[in-house]
Amino acid sequence: MTAEKPSETDKRRGRPLTAPRLLGYLTRERESLRQGFAALFISSTGNLIAGMLLGAITGTLEELAGLMVLIPAAIGMRGAIFGAMGSRFGTAIHTGLFRFDLRRGGVLRENVEVALILSLTTGVILAFLARYLSDLLGVATELSVLDYIVISTLGGLLAGAVVMTITIVVAGLSVRRGWDLDNIAAPMVTASGDIVTLPSLFAVTFLIGVPFVPEIVAAVLAALAAAAFYRGLRRSAPGVRRIVNESLPVLTLSGTVLVLAGMTLESRLEAFVTLPALLVLVPAFLQQGGALGSILASRLSSKLHLGLLEPRRLPPLATFQDFNLVYIFAAGVFAFVGSLTHVLGTLTGLESPGLTTMIAVSLFGGLIATTAAIVVAYYSSVGTYRFGLDPDNHSIPIITATMDLVGVLSLIISLMAFGLAG
Repeated sequence: MTAEKPSETDKRRGRPLTAPRLLGYLTRERESLRQGFAALFISSTGNLIAGMLLGAITGTLEELAGLMVLIPAAIGMRGAIFGAMGSRFGTAIHTGLFRFDLRRGGVLRENVEVALILSLTTGVILAFLARYLSDLLGVATELSVLDYIVISTLGGLLAGAVVMTITIVVAGLSVRRGWDLDNIAAPMVTASGDIVTLPSLFAVTFLIGVPFVPEIVAAVLAALAAAAFYRGLRRSAPGVRRIVNESLPVLTLSGTVLVLAGMTLESRLEAFVTLPALLVLVPAFLQQGGALGSILASRLSSKLHLGLLEPRRLPPLATFQDFNLVYIFAAGVFAFVGSLTHVLGTLTGLESPGLTTMIAVSLFGGLIATTAAIVVAYYSSVGTYRFGLDPDNHSIPIITATMDLVGVLSLIISLMAFGLAG
């Protein structure tokens, strides 16, 4: 009986770990660490700027009861839509399909159209979710559904225009300079989304209360969203229709979870107002778990498309290299966020529980959030791939939505563990 000839995969697995292979691995991981940390620290800075902005509009949050319900959803939806765009760009770059032009049928043009369609439709969807879930679960809100449509959709479009531009520019630079977009897209989208979404929402709130303006603007936005929805499902190019068809159900589910995260914050708003510096942590916990999970999901998605990862129920040993990388990122990022939050709070007069406590809260909550992000990233990427779906269209929105809620819960658990919230 002739012995079965070992496959190329078996040969590769059986090769000894030689010095050149080890050096090559360390070089690749060192480059991933450098790129990932750079992007995550930029993202964290954006989170902290957003946190300071959030602390600065506490008066508006108290005046417009129910606004906090929408904030995580509005911020998270930028990450879901444009994080998925960055992930698709990353896969297109790896497979040689990305071109930095707007030619018909090209990856760039299709993704720009998808982003506009999804921004309009999800803006209206979030407005209805925010209003009627608040009513259903007994969360007090003074905003009507028309007010929510104006804030969610118009504010989202303003922020989305900036985030989309940044995503495209980063993709172009990645091609020119040889960066791995999988390591930097999600954090850069997170940073830009955090920085521009809150000011955009805040600016639009000035339309609320002006006679007839919310009604007129809401009607126009709803009509545009309906037209975009019809075009996305019926009249667009096949590639656009596929992405919209696959994305909308996931984004709707994501929006529901994001609104629930906002309702959780709304119900605990008094605790954050007591120690205002803790509000600075909120955007970081809304986004960093999602950013870390998105980095992992983008890496896994590219490996699945390239045939370098088998979609197994239990993670292969090789994936633990990616998991370890994410934990290293998390330790540095959450320590940075905790320490800088205290410093910024002290400089701006926001009361803080102290440097040591702030770092401990951030690290403990970050560990919980990161562990959840790894689990969600792996199984969302592998699960969608096994069902014949594109992980780029599903895993990022799933992670973003899940980690927004888990991030909020992780922060609240950490605050309770240190006696800062009842």
